[in-house]
Amino acid sequence: MIGKYLVLAVAFGFLAFPGLSSAHTPLFSCFDNAYGTIYCEGGFSDGSSAAGVPIIVKDASGEVIMKSELSRISDIEFDKPEVDYVVVFDGGEGHVIEIPGSRIFE
Repeated sequence: MIGKYLVLAVAFGFLAFPGLSSAHTPLFSCFDNAYGTIYCEGGFSDGSSAAGVPIIVKDASGEVIMKSELSRISDIEFDKPEVDYVVVFDGGEGHVIEIPGSRIFE
């Protein structure tokens, strides 16, 4: 009997608050690992994998320095650019995160 009410309560929650059932916020962080490379990892707030998400590194003028994608475990490591740069996680419309190189620390 309690199980029946629990199922109804959960179903009501998804109907009353549909945004909660589809929350899919991108998560992305990068670190300078002090070996001349940058390590980044990504994911989504609902636990979804970010494997295959495009990663773009641009210089200060917007010129693409490197283009790749997150690995099957949602990470990437690349040589630290010698110029000012920004790392872009391109998870699609509304799911883009840009991290300037000046904000990437050890």
